[in-house]
Amino acid sequence: MKPCVMNTPAGFGLETLEARLRQDLQWLCLPARRWVPPRQADGAEVLDTAIVGGGMAGLALAASLTHLGVQTRIFDRAPEGFEGPWATTARMETLRSPKELTGPALGFGALTFRAWFEAQFGLAAWEALDKIPRLQWMDYLRWYRRVLALDLRNQQRVLAVVPRADGLVQLDLADDSQDARPYQVLARHVVLATGRDGLGGPWVPDWALALPRDRWAHSADNWDPALLAGKRVVVIGGGASAMDSAATALEAGAARVDLLVRRAELPRVNKGKGAGSPGVAHGFKALPDDWKWRFRHYINVQQVPPPHGSTLRVSRHANAHFHLGTPVHTATLRGDGALRLDTAKGPLAADFVIFCTGFRLDWRLRPEFAAFAPQVRLWQDRYQPEPGQDDDELAQSPDLGPLLEFQEKTPGACPGLARVHCFCYPSALSHGAVAGDIPQISDGAKRLGQGLAGQLFTEDVAQHFAAMERYAEPELDGDEWTPATFPAYPDGERP
Repeated sequence: MKPCVMNTPAGFGLETLEARLRQDLQWLCLPARRWVPPRQADGAEVLDTAIVGGGMAGLALAASLTHLGVQTRIFDRAPEGFEGPWATTARMETLRSPKELTGPALGFGALTFRAWFEAQFGLAAWEALDKIPRLQWMDYLRWYRRVLALDLRNQQRVLAVVPRADGLVQLDLADDSQDARPYQVLARHVVLATGRDGLGGPWVPDWALALPRDRWAHSADNWDPALLAGKRVVVIGGGASAMDSAATALEAGAARVDLLVRRAELPRVNKGKGAGSPGVAHGFKALPDDWKWRFRHYINVQQVPPPHGSTLRVSRHANAHFHLGTPVHTATLRGDGALRLDTAKGPLAADFVIFCTGFRLDWRLRPEFAAFAPQVRLWQDRYQPEPGQDDDELAQSPDLGPLLEFQEKTPGACPGLARVHCFCYPSALSHGAVAGDIPQISDGAKRLGQGLAGQLFTEDVAQHFAAMERYAEPELDGDEWTPATFPAYPDGERP
């Protein structure tokens, strides 16, 4: 990785960039004025839309809706500036995405990471930059939120999402900034922008349960690297999070780190990158079921390799050991207090285990969705893959409608379910990678924002028609012309 050259001449400044962005928005008449008729229910305001999750996806969607004149509010459980994984559980040095990708900029050059970066550090620094530093990306997202003045409420924990038969969705929340004060919010549509583990959580193999809970962590946990100094650490997995976790442990002073990888070889080609194009972003949702399944299953089977730089970050340490073709069968606590892992190649002792085993869609891990989870139609409820194409992750994926809305497994069993939308990773089989990946996040946010705006209009069409009938702002005063006498020539002919 090339170092970011920060001693080059400074850029033109964030104030200048922000002025340009304001001018761009003004020229385009954005944001549009709010046009959705205000509504109240149960004596309280009803939001046009509410978004659960203030990471990149939630911010991009909120910006898209705001530009369209649709009221929206984001609720996030994290403290301000720590939404998403970037400044908490993510441990990579840089993003793996190419720096040129425009991410959540929604088509505005002045809203891209590049514009933000060059404004502060200049063109020479941009050209010297290899990949975007992780924490710098978080700084950019903080700026994105501020410069667009998005309505994001922090330290708000969602306790329940309840679709109602009256066409509203009820959010039960706890305000953790005020001693967990409980309250309710009503919205016409609720969007779950809840990230990679959006409908579940971290997954660990069954044998992990044989270990004391204080002796292991998942890569998604916010564990303290300093506690691993001098310890023998085992990392389970061979993907990006495994390399990041292993490197973090090594850099914290771990005595030894062993990476146990089931595969005989690490994957070397990111097949998903080979399917990246505007055609995929806009056409995947229209594919027949078998093609959708074929694409996503192939990516799952091939797996995504860890980034080149992340792998070198581990292998440069002499006390890092890669064990390929080495699954773990059982684990126990030895009499001397050490952990014993029985692998395909024999036993291995450790002091601490880090599971980099990904996430699973598991509604049981998300009690806030219990009011509707049993009623959600899954792909396994409507599609049977060809022999040899079985895939539990895909089978458990929600079968989403055109606006990424959940659909009922049994029609009529959960009124209002279609007003809850899945703008997070589990939507990938139905809509492609438009709900979380940097390359397509703007496409997804604009598509969903426009779709929600359209649906809000059609739901209120009678009110909009009545408003059109009441509209009485004249464009003519009536004195702009003088009525002529007819006929002008009594004999009907010109003289």
